[in-house]
Amino acid sequence: MELQSIKNRFGIIGNSPGLNHALNVAEQVANTDLTVLIVGESGVGKEIFSQIIHSLSARKHNPFIAVNCGAIPEGTIDSELFGHEKGAFTGAVDSRKGYFETVNGGTIFLDEIGEMPLGTQARLLRMLETGEYIRVGSSKVQKANVRVIAATNKDLLELTYQGKFRQDLYYRLSTVPIRVPALRDRQEDIPILFRKFAIDFSEKYRTKPIQLDPSANQLLLSYKWPGNIRELKNIAEQISVLANDSYVAADVLQRFLPQANDRTASMALMPTSGSYGHQSDTLTDTERDIFYKLFFDMKKDLNDLKQLVFDMARGAQSVNLSAQNMEHLMPNVNSSFVNQPIEQVNPIVTANYLPGNPLYYPQAEQLMDHHEEVEETLALSDREKEFIIKALRKHKNRRRDAANELGISERTLYRKIKEYDIKD
Repeated sequence: MELQSIKNRFGIIGNSPGLNHALNVAEQVANTDLTVLIVGESGVGKEIFSQIIHSLSARKHNPFIAVNCGAIPEGTIDSELFGHEKGAFTGAVDSRKGYFETVNGGTIFLDEIGEMPLGTQARLLRMLETGEYIRVGSSKVQKANVRVIAATNKDLLELTYQGKFRQDLYYRLSTVPIRVPALRDRQEDIPILFRKFAIDFSEKYRTKPIQLDPSANQLLLSYKWPGNIRELKNIAEQISVLANDSYVAADVLQRFLPQANDRTASMALMPTSGSYGHQSDTLTDTERDIFYKLFFDMKKDLNDLKQLVFDMARGAQSVNLSAQNMEHLMPNVNSSFVNQPIEQVNPIVTANYLPGNPLYYPQAEQLMDHHEEVEETLALSDREKEFIIKALRKHKNRRRDAANELGISERTLYRKIKEYDIKD
């Protein structure tokens, strides 16, 4: 089948070399039963490639199902994929077929495969190698003839080094890898895509099609498009509805573009994969938020501690700290310590202090110069675990409230609790 015919059939627009190569590989592998791994950023259209492969294969008249592994809770994904028996777990009031059983003879598309739990990965590996699976709560081995196409926007090989993805499953899935290029790598396709979207939305909203002047067209090409085709389509729709004039200049287009270039530049300064061997140096949004909270809290504690030392160095007769502040700075200090005079708290400092005298005392300076630096652990995992424990205590183990407090999803919180072995 000609490449242009495939594009017309599935509504694919563009002629960049990277896109054409990906389509050629998809066409060549379609008539086989090989497992395919589609790799690309979010929004590049990975699911379209899975549909192309299924539609051009001998299984095209059999069922096709797309499953988002990241959208299924960890506790139920085994049941969703492989089915369960009655009474297998709380709420299993009846037996249920899984996706592999319902699409027998067809194709299953596993999107966001990198989010799949390790236990489910082991079940999937057995399914890929032997065609066998076992329902949850059953001991009977069943067989299914299903082709698996997987997709990810993560570096699965890096996840294998982190112990978050099975290496044997990675090599089993990536029998034929297809890399879908990001929109910023298809610059020649961006104006064509924008015009197509603008025409579509003009028909939908009965408006005049949007046209870009040369300066706006140049801005369209220079923008990095972190959301890829999905973001470009969204911007075209916004302009079609909200623009006052159908002929758009760069200053007008700029108002519709998110200020993401600055954020992209700042994130480029963060450690990237491979900077420190095989450790996890690429932070998720959730981990990055916790990372920032950590440093903001450390900065506040440091400022409070500096103020305390400054007050003591000036020879204050008593340190005016409330019990609450003292517990915040030094949680292990006895509460009776707070109300003691400064002479009892630090007699060396007060012995060198006389009211009315100058602030410079050699003995006090020696005291301030003689100090030991204690290196505090900056391990992100330790601080992340600490934040999670504090949030759970604050909300009396109500995980939904704790997740909202931390700014993460309840599913992510559940996974972190298991990862750090946090007891209720």
